[in-house]
Formats: sequence, structure tokens, C-alpha cells
Amino acid sequence: MTDLITQWIRDDIRELSAYHVPDPGQMIKLDAMENPYLWPESMQQQWLSQLSEVPVNRYPDPSAAKLTKRLEQVMNVPQGMCSILGNGSDELIQIICMALSKPDNVVMAPEPTFVMYQIIARFTNMKYQGIPLDSHFQLDMAAMTEAIEIHQPAVIFLAYPNNPTGNLFSEQDVKTIIEMAPGLVVVDEAYHAFAGHSFMPMLSDYDNLVVMRTVSKMGLAGLRLGILSGPSDWISEFDKVRLPYNINVLTQFTADFALEQHDILQQQTDQICRDREILKEAMMGLNGIIQYPSAANFILFKAEHISSETIFSALKQSGILIKRFADTSGSLANCLRVTVGTADENQAFIEGMKKILP
Repeated sequence: MTDLITQWIRDDIRELSAYHVPDPGQMIKLDAMENPYLWPESMQQQWLSQLSEVPVNRYPDPSAAKLTKRLEQVMNVPQGMCSILGNGSDELIQIICMALSKPDNVVMAPEPTFVMYQIIARFTNMKYQGIPLDSHFQLDMAAMTEAIEIHQPAVIFLAYPNNPTGNLFSEQDVKTIIEMAPGLVVVDEAYHAFAGHSFMPMLSDYDNLVVMRTVSKMGLAGLRLGILSGPSDWISEFDKVRLPYNINVLTQFTADFALEQHDILQQQTDQICRDREILKEAMMGLNGIIQYPSAANFILFKAEHISSETIFSALKQSGILIKRFADTSGSLANCLRVTVGTADENQAFIEGMKKILP
């Protein structure tokens, strides 16, 4: 079997590790940037009463036209722009890279950022070039400019706000990158709901800009649904790579149902934003904790006098799961990331931290 694997599986694939997601069990789950709130009981019952009418024996609408229109309305996609849907943002990233995967084409992104940009670039046989952010986790424009000139990237991914750092890049810096980029620029606005800033209104200003969003952070993470919007010339090419029926009937129905009641999802988002500010203030009172600015639904932080492994393990022992970064020497050294949960979950995290810190 080993000889067969070595013979036929690509060497670069064999060198990779699978994307690992820990099993939270019964722990308080503050590691995955999820919305912690369920729908109101009345909304759940209404959904369940209609769910039985979904024709699961039939293939879904291959273009998900109704849902796409609903998403474009909710996401304020500008008139004249087009969209395609993906099985989460991950599939959209994969579609983009597959369509742009010519020999020696480069994927570029500032780092640290969403790890799937690099992983999917490798899946699709593209070269990946990461450019370190500056000490404030902002774009290093001198380094970005030089790298763009040298590598002539086919696509640049810019997470806005950035994950895992949580901050928004300078709007002018992003515009400068779009204007100097020889290829496509993808602004990934997965955390747009919490940020209050967007490049969606600027789609008609640039012919090399597309904007990617997801409903995951709006309380619909289990549906795995993303949207990519931009000029029709780009979207029509990407649509050729999209697999048929990639958005199943249950996702199409449920997402449309939920987005029809977008005001309830927005109320939950507003609550998370308020709780984020309360959590930030509470963390300021923790001894030796350095936290970084966040426009997302999570906070990146580190401790001055105790290791991230000690904090992570102690919290896990007390039933609270957050994210610890394995990077021991780079910009994320000794850093952890906590998702904004419910008020009770956030308080449990703060009390757990108080017991750990010296």
C-alpha cells in the first residue's frame, strides 16, 4: 500500500497535514468564531413546519437563483454585479484558485491570515507567497509593493477584518493594492457583520476586485454557505469551475428562510458586538494580558508572564475551549484567540483566566 501511495499521490499532498478541528465535547466552545445563539423558538417551529415540504428526492436548483438573489439583497451587492455561491468560503477560494491555476501563477496574501489561502493554493498546484504584516498587524506596504512587482500574483487575498488578528487593514492601503495588482484581488469579508466597513460598494470602481462573504458568522455556520460577488466577466469564468448542485436543497431552503428574517440575525449580531466591547473591557483588567484591536467576533491576545500552552490547557481542564496558535517564534508567538460567546460564556472565560494568571 505504501508503494502505491508514494507512486500515485502527489509529493506535496503527502507532505501536508489534514485540517484539524478538535472535538469540543461538552466544553464551552469559544474557539471557532461561531454565533453562540440559536433561533427563537417560534422561528425554529416555523422552519420545522416548512422543512417537510422540501423535495429532498429532487436535485437542487443548480444556480440557487432564489437564494442568490436573497443574499445579494441582504449583502447589498451593487446593481450590475453578479454572484455565485459556494459550500462555504473554502469552496469559493478553491474555485478561484482552480480557475487561475496556470503554471507558475502565484497566490499572495499578508500573514498571519486565514490558513486556507495557502493550503488551497498548494492543492491547486499554485505557488504561494506570504508577506508578513507589520508589528501592528497592518499591511507592510513597502514589502507588499515589492512582492507584487517581483511575483506578479494572479490573485491576492485580503481578509477584512483579518483572521486571526481581528483588525481592519487601512482602507487606503487596500485600495492601493487593488490599483497596483496585475491580477485579481479578493477581499474576504467573512467577519463583515461585526466590522461596519466593506469594499462591496466599491465593486464597480475596480475591474479586478471581487468580494467574498459567508453566512457562517451570522448564526448559520452549519449550512456551509458563502457568496462571491463581482463583475460578470470574473464570475462567469469561476462559475465554469463550480461543481453542479454544490448548494443542496436543505441549505438553499434554510438559508433563504433565515435571511427572510434577517432582522433576528442582525439582533444577534448587534448583541455580539456589544458583548465584544464588554469582553474587551473585562480583559483589560486581567493581569499581564495584551489584547489586540478587533473588528470581528473574536479577540486575539497573549500573556506576558505565562505561556499560551499553560493558559490553553488550564482553560480546557476547566471546560473552556479557545484557540492556541502553534507558532512559537513568529508574530503569533504565545498568542491565543477567544470567540465572543454569550454573556455567561464570556464571564466563565474571564473567571477562568483570573484563576490561571499570576
